[in-house]
Amino acid sequence: MKATEVLADAYGRVREAVHEAVGGLTAEELGARVDPAANSIAWLVWHLTRIQDDHVADAAGWEQVWDAQGWMERLGLSLPAGATGYGHNATQAGAVRIEAGEVLLEYHDAVYERTLHFLRGLTAADLDRVIDTRWDPPVTLGVRLISVISDDLQHVGQAAYVRGLLERR
Repeated sequence: MKATEVLADAYGRVREAVHEAVGGLTAEELGARVDPAANSIAWLVWHLTRIQDDHVADAAGWEQVWDAQGWMERLGLSLPAGATGYGHNATQAGAVRIEAGEVLLEYHDAVYERTLHFLRGLTAADLDRVIDTRWDPPVTLGVRLISVISDDLQHVGQAAYVRGLLERR
């Protein structure tokens, strides 16, 4: 198995978990918070998708799906340009309200497809390319792609946990 196929499999697992966490939920359930400072399922999945979109687009030198396909408007959000949720406080996170889980899943799927398109064009040698020198050691493409997977899995796991809490109420 090629390294890029392993990465594609991992992103596919994130996608499956996102669909399991969001599928069939109402707007109220998507926006529910287990306490006033907690993140909602809507915010968690929106954020993990925005980070994947932002980081993969940056690595590929492409426009983000968020901008290219008008997802802020399609999701009905009013956020600062370029917002990804990184550094959001509880009030900002609470303002991410999504009325239809299907639309959130469509955005995630669009980012997933763009990610797969990028991965299919890579070689193993590409993964060693340094893409961020602000860190010590500098960050390679492979490390950045793994970092996104790690972040995605943490947040989708949190979303699944919140869903489980909501279902047990």
